[in-house]
Amino acid sequence: MKTYHGFLLLVLMLVTSNSWAYGSSSSSKACIKPEFSHFAPAENAEVVVGSTFSFYASATTHPNSIQVAVKGLPTPVAVTPKNEGGFLVNGSIPSSLKGVYARIAITADGQNNCKGNGGWLIKITE
Repeated sequence: MKTYHGFLLLVLMLVTSNSWAYGSSSSSKACIKPEFSHFAPAENAEVVVGSTFSFYASATTHPNSIQVAVKGLPTPVAVTPKNEGGFLVNGSIPSSLKGVYARIAITADGQNNCKGNGGWLIKITE
């Protein structure tokens, strides 16, 4: 009977050691999405055609991946690294948008290929 218990104990030890060899899901790299803040002009502000806008992107953002669209129109932006970490992003409202509400939509890649998005709504006057 003791031989049977010893054999059973050996089998259980082998099974548990094999399952530990695969590691846990916490050992994989975590997804860190980029974050956006300090939107200017403020949410729902009224601006004139051609006005500038700006926002901050977190340090986890890949600066070359930042894309901005105003009411669906791709808009060029300038990305400047900040001393505190992160990036200042500046752009201008397209001149073709007049008398409409427009969302300034942001997309970018973060660490470990995590995509993030953000944005805010403004009113463009004529």
